[in-house]
Formats: sequence, C-alpha cells, structure tokens
Amino acid sequence: MLNTFYKGFKSGTDIRGVALEGVEGQPVNLTDEVVAAMANGFALWLSDKVGKPCDKLTVSIGRDSRISGPRIVKTVSEELKNAGVRVLDCGYASTPSMFMTTVDAGCDGAVQITASHHPFNRNGLKFFTREGGLEGSDIEKILEYAQDGKKPDTADGGLIEAYGYMEHYKAHLEDIIKKGVNAEDYEKPLKGFHIVVDAGNGVGGFYADVLESLGADTSGSRYLDPDGMFPNHVPNPEDKEAMRSITEAVLENNADMGVIFDTDVDRGGAVDKSGNEINRNRLVALASAIALEGNDGGTIVTDSITSGGLKEFIEDTLGGKHYRYRRGYKNVIDKGLELNAQGINCPLAIETSGHAAMRENYFLDDGAYLCTKIIIKMAQLNKEGKSIESLTASLKEPREETEIRFEILEEDFRTCGERIINDLTAYAENAEGWILADDNREGVRVSFGKNDGNGWFLLRLSVHDPIMPLNIESDSEGGVEIIKNKLFKFLKTTEGLKI
Repeated sequence: MLNTFYKGFKSGTDIRGVALEGVEGQPVNLTDEVVAAMANGFALWLSDKVGKPCDKLTVSIGRDSRISGPRIVKTVSEELKNAGVRVLDCGYASTPSMFMTTVDAGCDGAVQITASHHPFNRNGLKFFTREGGLEGSDIEKILEYAQDGKKPDTADGGLIEAYGYMEHYKAHLEDIIKKGVNAEDYEKPLKGFHIVVDAGNGVGGFYADVLESLGADTSGSRYLDPDGMFPNHVPNPEDKEAMRSITEAVLENNADMGVIFDTDVDRGGAVDKSGNEINRNRLVALASAIALEGNDGGTIVTDSITSGGLKEFIEDTLGGKHYRYRRGYKNVIDKGLELNAQGINCPLAIETSGHAAMRENYFLDDGAYLCTKIIIKMAQLNKEGKSIESLTASLKEPREETEIRFEILEEDFRTCGERIINDLTAYAENAEGWILADDNREGVRVSFGKNDGNGWFLLRLSVHDPIMPLNIESDSEGGVEIIKNKLFKFLKTTEGLKI
C-alpha cells in the first residue's frame, strides 16, 4: 500500500512531481534520492516483467526540454548502470520514439523524462516495454518498490552510452511519407508544399527537419528550439494561445498547412491553409476518415466528450461505428486493444486532447505519426485537385459549447462524485425532456430537443483530481444557457460541490 507521499506521484499511468523551485506552495519532491528510488523500482519491475536479471537488461532513456531533465536523466542512468543495466542515453527525444526503441533497437524497456504540457517546475517519468506504456497497477508496483527502498543488487558491466535514436526515428517518418505520397519525385514528395511547424519550445522541432528533407518549405515555423521555460506559449494543442500561434503562422506565411505538438510530441494538432483549426472533434473526424480507409465498417474509439455531430459523421458519413468511452488516453487505447482482441475491427483509438493511436502503428499515441498521416493525405488529395478540408466538410459542429469545472469539497472526492453521478442519473430518468444517452460509458450524458436547449451535457468525475468537469454543447444560440439552467436546478440540491 502506497503512503501519502509516494501516492502523490502517481498520475494515471505516469509518474509526475515537482522537480524545480519557483512556484509558491509547490516544494520539490522529485529529489535525486526519490528519483533514484524510482529508477531502482523500475529496474526490479522490468527484470520481473521480461524475465531477465538486471545485468542483462538494455534500457533507453530520453527527455523533453524541461531544464530539470538532465539532472533526472543522470540520476536514473547512474542507478540503472549500478544494477548492471546497459543504458542508451538518447538525449532530447519524443515520448513515442522512446517506445520505438523497444521495437527496433532491442531495448527491453524505455524511460522518458517528461511532464507533457505541465508547467516548467514539474517533471516526471514515463515507462515503456515492447507491449506499450505501463498500466496504473504497474506504476503502483514501481512506486511501492521505491517507497520500501528495494533495489537490485549492484552488478558489474553496466554502462551508459550516447545513442542518437532520433535520427533513426526521423528517417522512419520520412520513409512513411515517401511511400504514402509516392510522388513522381520519390525522394522529395513534399516539394512545392509550404508547411509550418510550431513546437512550442518542446522537442518537436525535429519535425521541421523531416519536412525539409522531403522538399517542403518550412519557413515561418515557430519555437523549434528546445527551451524548458516555455517562454512563448504552453506547448499544448488544446491551449487556445498555442492554436492561435500556429494559425497565425499559417496565415502570415500563406502556408498549405501548419502542425503543432505538445512538449513531448505524443499529441498533435493541425491548421489547414484557410486557418481553420484541425483540433478536438475536427481532428478526431479527420483521423477517423484516414483510419477507416481500407477498414470499412470499422470502430473508432473516442473519449466521452466528443460531440453529437462527430458520432453522426463517423457513422453516417464514413460508415464506421463510434464507441464513446472514458476520458484518459490510456483508457481509450486499452479499449481499442480490447476490441481488436475480441475480433472487432478497430483501427483507431483517439482522445479529443490529441492523443491518437493507430493500430497500424502499435496503438502508440504519437503526434508526429498523426501529423504525418494528415500530411500524406493532404498530398494525395492535392493530386486530385482537392483540399484536406474536403474530408471533413460534412462534419456538423455545435453553435455553442462550454466547459465548467466544479471543485469537489469533500475529502473523499471520488465517493462524493460517484454519489452525485448516481443521483443525477436517477433525476434524469424522471425529468421531462431529458434523454439519457444509451452509449455513454462515463458520468451522465443527457440530450435535449430543439425547444429545450437543442444539445447535450456531460457531467463526469475527473480521472485524477477532485473535480467534476461539465461539458455542454448546443446547436442553437442561447442553448448552452438553457441547458445549464436545467442542470442547475439539480445541482442546487447536491452537497459537496463548489457551484
């Protein structure tokens, strides 16, 4: 059983903590001592997982641009080396590339030092084996080893060597684009295209090199150099300022497309030549259109907050099936794997945050791979005199939308949240004009007719935090306010929420 201190590091299927001073009320807890204990915990867990002694293991380690990264990499590497592990130090690297070292570089495991889009003072550890990212139960086991001070025996033969894996990974992406576009000039399939990249000072700047090597003009790209203080904008495709930045870059440079990544490049987004964001529901729609080619009738797994128009697009326009699941990218990916294991054709699992995992790519959530598939499709359509916008032209988007995050005031926030969800379900079943969704698998999703708000709401419990997010969409002006007022009549009767 994890104590309070070590339990605080578990963030779903990652480890995250405070690595730097600088934010009031957030003292450093990812100290060298704690990181060393976590590295030893991973070594023990991996040894048991793959059935090898530690001195026979090979582990890669990479990092995003956070300024605490070098310290954590050094600590992890030294601890693994002391256990006899061969450590491949990949330096700056994307999180998906670290998984790929287990596929084609012979690594038994991989560690990425990252905290995704979180502030500069935070950092964390993300782990992979050849089977993919770890489950929450695996993280708990690693943290239990760390908490209990368990570590492998010291062994000779461990070493740390520099390994420039990102060059291999870039070549891999280049080869995919060459084959996918199959241009007359095979080596320069993107010649004549202007594509801008916004890396947000994370580690995604390498993607501009990929595009340039294939003939694209990438002038006007933004924030390609790694800078762990993130001085320009949050590296996050869900962030409005970040999306405004890449949109400006596209329009100012008259580019054919813009792509944007989060800090460690496991998420991506795009902007078309007209400056329209390909993000959230539109990104899911475009990825679905691409994934369902050659997978007629296939199932697309998404998270719970996708719009009604997206479901209609996947099922009526594309002829696929929409499986709306829970928030949490690992939940979505695991459900895709489960459906395929059951014999259900599921080529894509995608969260509206930009985590997109394709079956053809090991169900790995890889922002660079997603953008690569979008760019290939853009080039293919260009040959036919069409634009990328044509693929999602029929997608219906809401007139209004909002998200409200209610703080849970009770200490046992999960029990409180579940009680409110159960009470709201019972309320909705008896409320006139409230239509409970029959395909909802998280929280409470209710639809309303044209005279009652013409839209829907979803109230759910956050995956990790004492928060209940509320999403509302409407196809009518003023509809969000109508739906909000209907729900508020119920919320006034609850206890435990800060309304």
